[in-house]
Amino acid sequence: MNMTRIKRALSVLLCSVLIAVTALFAAGCTGNNQGTGLPSSSETSSVEKTVVGQGSTVFDFTVYNREGEMTVFEVHTDKTTVGEALVEVKLIAGEDGPYGLYVKTVNGETLDYDKDKMYWSFYIDGAYAMTGVDQTKIEAGKAYAFKAEKG
Repeated sequence: MNMTRIKRALSVLLCSVLIAVTALFAAGCTGNNQGTGLPSSSETSSVEKTVVGQGSTVFDFTVYNREGEMTVFEVHTDKTTVGEALVEVKLIAGEDGPYGLYVKTVNGETLDYDKDKMYWSFYIDGAYAMTGVDQTKIEAGKAYAFKAEKG
């Protein structure tokens, strides 16, 4: 009888620990932008923006150049992906690669990984994007960004 209580207590304790660990892991995987220094869409709403393009869909696009300076654009488009829209208004350029568009130039600044070990990283609402810019569908309320980073 005493052994049954011990087993039951250990089972309850183990389940509690697993629930706590799962909750902590899930909180770390929510795609927040802590540590990136990049603003979310609500944080770019009060920043001065340069309006580019024409169309019924509107989204914010932020560029962080190699010096860390921020430029925010309000992009208007009828395209369906972020990449198509940014290419259309000439804010990004690159070359097609095995994984889609390899962005080399953003807002007129070209980075060359082979020369300076810098590249453009793509973010959605302050979180590192899990899709390429040319595969990312434009979503209302989302903020998109490219940041110059050292590899």
